[in-house]
Amino acid sequence: MMDLWNIGVMGLGIPLCAMLLALGLSKASRYGEGMEKNLKEYKKKSKKVTFYGLFGQGNLGNECTLQAIIYNTRKYFPDAELSCICYRPRKAKVIHNMSTFPIRGLPDKVWSDQDSPALRLLRRAFIGIPMRLVYLVRSLKMLMRTDVLVVPGTGFLSDAYTSSFGWPYDIFIWSLMAKLCRCRLFYVSVGAGPLYHSLSKWFIKLALSLADFRSYRDNSTIEYLRDVGLATNNDRVYPDLAFSLADAAAPQVDSCKRHRPVVGIGLMSDPGRLIVENPTSGMYLNYLHKLVIVGKWLLARGYEIRLLIGDVQDKTATQEFKRLMKEHTGICNEGQSVDEPVFSVEDLLLQLAATDAVVATRFHNILLALLLNKPVISICFHHKCASLMSNMGLSEYCQDINNLDSDRLIEQFCDLERNAEKLRPLIRQKREEFRKALDEQYNFIFNDMWRE
Repeated sequence: MMDLWNIGVMGLGIPLCAMLLALGLSKASRYGEGMEKNLKEYKKKSKKVTFYGLFGQGNLGNECTLQAIIYNTRKYFPDAELSCICYRPRKAKVIHNMSTFPIRGLPDKVWSDQDSPALRLLRRAFIGIPMRLVYLVRSLKMLMRTDVLVVPGTGFLSDAYTSSFGWPYDIFIWSLMAKLCRCRLFYVSVGAGPLYHSLSKWFIKLALSLADFRSYRDNSTIEYLRDVGLATNNDRVYPDLAFSLADAAAPQVDSCKRHRPVVGIGLMSDPGRLIVENPTSGMYLNYLHKLVIVGKWLLARGYEIRLLIGDVQDKTATQEFKRLMKEHTGICNEGQSVDEPVFSVEDLLLQLAATDAVVATRFHNILLALLLNKPVISICFHHKCASLMSNMGLSEYCQDINNLDSDRLIEQFCDLERNAEKLRPLIRQKREEFRKALDEQYNFIFNDMWRE
């Protein structure tokens, strides 16, 4: 019912606002200078770039992606007005120090479950619809003053953690509104999938088809979108935006002060939902048990383990991992195991810098470790992980999470450790190649395309 309610309101609101916008943008002698002329004058005075995404929600991969594109946007437009459209605008405003706007500005419910059907209907009609229309007008007004709406990286072109009327529907609506407002729309190094529902695929394809520029962070993404029916003939592939983080973001840690080698184990709370639509609890427990075996092996050989997360929700995974280590292996050596809180990208980078090697699941745990020139083993739960490791020349240090083998993981770690000094120059070289490619992309979208 709520999905039908949202469709009905948006179905009414978008055409109505579009008509108002068209009237406002036409030259009307009755009202003196038209809105279109006013907008042109406004945009001459100040460039405005607005970013769209899942920011402020505690996913550090998303946050470092936004940090990277903010840093590089400032290179081209130091005085530009930057803003962000996201689901958690208050948190994003604090993290990134910019103005923010909610993707969904109103609660889904404007009534109580205890209300009678008649009262619910009245609240929908006299409170819900007017509130949503006011929000749509505010959204359009904000986009009318925006030069370009940028969708930077991340992998939210998916319905793995939402319904078709969640992330896919929202990005379709915002893309449509951007075009109605004559705002340029750039999808920059985005990821995609999984898309489990036909309606989600339809929303995503329509949203992407409205873009003035589209690029994807790997070939596997562009192939995935071709398979769901998107025409990608003129689209481009560039590396993940996190490779363009400012050099100053990389911390320096003195490894000489370590008493023993440190291995980072990156845990993920619910990788199964990015593999199958309805994962079983057994998949998750099997994943943790295999890593517990590796953890036991590392501790027995004198390594220190540092538990890493890439999302605040991963705290549950670290707690379960520690419980299993104590329960099933009889080893719980606090002196050899470190689990420190992570509240920001800077915290995560510091923890990664304090390791000698990393075995991780989260995509951006892997990527940021590579950015810091750390040898990495990737536990692949999504095509993006395998693609990243292949592009880095490190395919032999991957394992599919569906066929995770602890003995094989230990063998890979031993091989990684033996070849670490040979691998670091390769990682450094690839990292610089990716940064150069991203510089070319920024120049293209903020210089060449901007002036078309």
